[in-house]
Amino acid sequence: MADVAERQESDPIGAARLGLTRALRPIFAQVFVLSSGVNLIALVVPIFVLQVYDRVIVHAGLTTLEGLVAGVFIALLFDQLLRQLRSRLLQRASLLIDAKLGSRVFGKLLALPLAELEARPNAFWQALFRDLETVRNTAGGAIAVLLCDLPFALLFLAVVFVIAEPAAWVLLVALPLFIGLAWWSGRSVRAAGNIEQRATAMRDTLIGDIVAGRATVKALGMAPSLRANWEARHAGAMRAAIERGRRADRFGNISFGLGAAVTVALTTVGALAILDQRLTIGALVAANLLAARVVAPFHQLVGSWRALVGYRQARSRLREVLALPEDRFESEVQFGRPRGDITLEDVAFHYRGAAKPVFAGIHCTFGHPGLHAIVGRNGSGKSTLLKLLLGLYRPTSGRVLIDGSDIAQFGRRDLNEWIGYLPQESVLLQGSVRRNIEAGRSNVPDETLIRAAQLAGVHSMIADMPEGYGSDVGEGGARLSGGQRQRIALARALLGDPPILLLDEPTANLDRRAEQDLRDALATLSRERSIIVVTHSAAILGICQTVSVLDGGRIAAGPAAEMLPRLYTAAAPARSA
Repeated sequence: MADVAERQESDPIGAARLGLTRALRPIFAQVFVLSSGVNLIALVVPIFVLQVYDRVIVHAGLTTLEGLVAGVFIALLFDQLLRQLRSRLLQRASLLIDAKLGSRVFGKLLALPLAELEARPNAFWQALFRDLETVRNTAGGAIAVLLCDLPFALLFLAVVFVIAEPAAWVLLVALPLFIGLAWWSGRSVRAAGNIEQRATAMRDTLIGDIVAGRATVKALGMAPSLRANWEARHAGAMRAAIERGRRADRFGNISFGLGAAVTVALTTVGALAILDQRLTIGALVAANLLAARVVAPFHQLVGSWRALVGYRQARSRLREVLALPEDRFESEVQFGRPRGDITLEDVAFHYRGAAKPVFAGIHCTFGHPGLHAIVGRNGSGKSTLLKLLLGLYRPTSGRVLIDGSDIAQFGRRDLNEWIGYLPQESVLLQGSVRRNIEAGRSNVPDETLIRAAQLAGVHSMIADMPEGYGSDVGEGGARLSGGQRQRIALARALLGDPPILLLDEPTANLDRRAEQDLRDALATLSRERSIIVVTHSAAILGICQTVSVLDGGRIAAGPAAEMLPRLYTAAAPARSA
């Protein structure tokens, strides 16, 4: 058992797959047993026809006919019962896939490192849940039944050999043709489907951008140009969809024609065998019925091959994501509350695929307590540096230390408790003000919540709302102004009284009065905390103990009294120009 546990721990996707397989194996074993019963009962009707033609009609056996009819109806009742049971089992399998795999994929999405999430577009992560639907619908739908029925096509072929050997050779020749057609169909339709998927993703990405920036679109009158862009992308998606549908229809029509040709050929060969007295009429009719059961699964396979290929691709993408390394959530050893000294030791960082590093070996220390500013031109890496300090990014080389301990050893739970973070773009989730300040924390006392709001200077604004802390902020905080969203996000960062605060342009959406209030609050908070703020606000810079200037992947840091005159002197020519 220990060896199995070790293997599962070292191979998370193997462990995930093992857990789902164990849960689904009994269900699909029962589905196969029920499918076996359904397919065996399917032999009843051809045998009934054979007996009616060759015995009842020839010998006028009405009593035999009554017995055969009664037996067939009993068999059909059992057939309906087995089909209903099979459908319920497949529904249970679908629910199990949704419950287990869906929960695992969502949990994985939350546990992945930020750099991994940013390495792929949003459309990729949204498509994962469409992949989940593909896996669920394939494993718990008609294709699962088809795969259970395919082996029994050989049984029906064997029965045709027993009752009508001359006609059986027609089926034996036709089956490889159906298999080849299914493979060709899958390859051709898959290529067209990939093109359609890319075209649809480009169109949907544009729609997402328009919805996200709807205020800007309206204000700047961008509708005409965006409409032309959308129409071009939509036309591309439509052309790709039509081409994919045309190929699918073509192969479906070929398959239908091949099936009809098999029926004609089988009947012709059977008729010649009857004339040679090597076959009876009843055997030929029964062989035609059985031939339909032989051909039907392969005919369905031609239409379902693309779905099977899509299932394999979806499963492959899910496996790839589930195998990605996760953020450490829990620390190996529980540390106490840190003092708040932060040090960067020869830290270098570059984004995946980027040729030029953002930082190239920077050294800096932010002491406790104190208010420390980071300044620099746009694109100099200020926000990236905060994410390194927060542990959201891992340095390419070098270390980030908290109180002399490498931040890499700490889990996200500890870092989230120790470090309050205000991002440059304050994102709120639809729900109440309270839920947004709590940010997933449970059992937060009212006094703690109110204290954080007071420190952020937002309590009076919230109290003035008709529903107070229960007020709905709207989608993405749309019911609030930019400054209100900024303050609520700041209250969220202050909740829990963290010893370290990282603030990215906290005055970006504040008016002069609110900026002054924030300045006073930061001055008070910095007496007991380490606060690192990315800002160009003169009001905030004026109360900072140190200022760090980022430029060209390097950092120059020093006391504010020394750095600010140099900074303003360097900026003066640019302003006068």
